Amino acid sequence: MTDSEKIIEKAMRLGAHNYLPKEVVIERAEGAFVYDPEGKRYFDMLSAYSALNFGHRHPEIVAAAIGQLGKVTLTSRAFHNAVLGDFFEALCRLTGKNMILPMNTGAEAVETALKTARRWGADKKRVPDGLQEIIVCENNFHGRTISVISMSSDPTARRGFGPFTPGFKVIKHGDASALKGAVTENTVAFLVEPIQGEAGVIIPPPGYLKAAREICTRENILFIADEVQTGLARTGRMFACDHEGVVPDIYVLGKALGGGVMPVSAIAGDKEALGVFDPGSHGSTFGGNPLACAVAIKALEILVRDDYAVMAAEKGAFLMGGLRKIKNDEILDVRGKGLLIGVEFSTAAAPYVKKLIEAGVLAKETHKNTIRFAPPITIEAADLTRACALIETALTKE
Repeated sequence: MTDSEKIIEKAMRLGAHNYLPKEVVIERAEGAFVYDPEGKRYFDMLSAYSALNFGHRHPEIVAAAIGQLGKVTLTSRAFHNAVLGDFFEALCRLTGKNMILPMNTGAEAVETALKTARRWGADKKRVPDGLQEIIVCENNFHGRTISVISMSSDPTARRGFGPFTPGFKVIKHGDASALKGAVTENTVAFLVEPIQGEAGVIIPPPGYLKAAREICTRENILFIADEVQTGLARTGRMFACDHEGVVPDIYVLGKALGGGVMPVSAIAGDKEALGVFDPGSHGSTFGGNPLACAVAIKALEILVRDDYAVMAAEKGAFLMGGLRKIKNDEILDVRGKGLLIGVEFSTAAAPYVKKLIEAGVLAKETHKNTIRFAPPITIEAADLTRACALIETALTKE
């Protein structure tokens, strides 16, 4: 057995099978490249589902982590730490909001947003506690917790996990009239991905987010944008909502917020919404820990300083153009914004993913028929050109 085969065998033998990874072992990585134990190099065109916007082991982010490792890594929120306020300040500046609640993972941040909406509904909108409703969209992906899968329309995510959390109303994505018709006196929030990544890079019709914002404002409900995957420059704007000039009441952020080094997430809003929390009402031992804060502060600095949104827009246009030139009558659509792109096939995409991996390109299918391409925003132009050539060869129908 090769080293990779031994590693895979041990993981599959001892680990619960809640994942079925592609048979590639990543032993080391740098920038847009990863290497297996046998030394084969791959282009990383998935970026850990957009958590690696900065590439693997960005030297400044790694240095920030190392610097903080020499001071203190964890205090819990029982005490103040020296960098938490600086993290709040940096994220407030980026989002234009005035209050932050830190967590660790995207799913935790979504749960935090749900709790915010429910308490805001009870305390501010005066909806009777227990009757608060939150509107969500079909084919959403907001995480894997019980409450989050309670609003999922994916049977694989739900089977055997009931009873489910009540209080969610599911409507068609991209349909503003469906949102308008779903609002009742008990509605407290609308939670939406500006672009549905896991569903296959599904982009709503132009004007949808703007119409949703207007409905939420008129009906006095919170507009919550899950920008865990689409935020922080991935789609060619700082936030995907920016494509329509929409500002949500709450941003849900994660993935790239940790610079590819630490799990860091947060919700950002104004005191009107986040001010509903009082001591003991919500928290996390690791949320806002000093190591995470140091990493996130440096990531946010680099994001703005090096204009990652412009980089993503320019490189995304190049990649999209290359993908649209591929000759394959099984390709139904190539769609996306910035460096979040989906290639949809009329057949199962898994065989094409296998060909990509054999060619040295890491990507993965989603919803069976779509391959998602999301390389690090830092990928060099020459490397992106080489990756495009490999992708074209792998995806061209023989």
